[in-house]
Amino acid sequence: MAKSPKIELVLASASDRRLQLLAQIGVRPERVVATEIDEALLPGERPRAFAQRLAREKVLVAAGAAGGALVLAADTVVACGQRTLAKAGSAAEARSHLERLSGRRHQVITALALVDADGRLRTRTALTRVTFKRLSADEIDRHIDSNEWRGKAGGYAIQGLAGAFVRQLNGSYSNVVGLPLYESAGLLRAAGYAL
Repeated sequence: MAKSPKIELVLASASDRRLQLLAQIGVRPERVVATEIDEALLPGERPRAFAQRLAREKVLVAAGAAGGALVLAADTVVACGQRTLAKAGSAAEARSHLERLSGRRHQVITALALVDADGRLRTRTALTRVTFKRLSADEIDRHIDSNEWRGKAGGYAIQGLAGAFVRQLNGSYSNVVGLPLYESAGLLRAAGYAL
């Protein structure tokens, strides 16, 4: 019996972290396409809707140039209540995020979008609840000095120094790192990609 041809996968992300996570489950995209979209929050847009919109926009931009390959995109946001904590672009913004998260529970939401070879759009969303311990001023200062906050939603990376801030985690750890593997594998399988 002839083996079916391998489906080409394109990852619409420049994130090394996402590539590493996919490699954990044996997925190695043939191409990586960094997409440029406007990531500004729309007035009144809630965190889940924001992540879903960005993931859809990223996958559609990348799919336009993918030539029939599967295209996977993701966007991760941190939400404290209904407030979206953007990717920290400055030390002051990272400090503000950490002060807001100190001693509180927040949500990490990752929206996934996949366009298959027929142009069909498939989506999934993962939500993880994370509770931080109360952070001292010294802990926040050390975290800011580490520069691990740069470009990170909520101003932290759980796989780095901020892992010591997590008192409780309910949901997918890989989601907090940047790509929920269970949901990603399910989307890929549904589109005929062999893991």
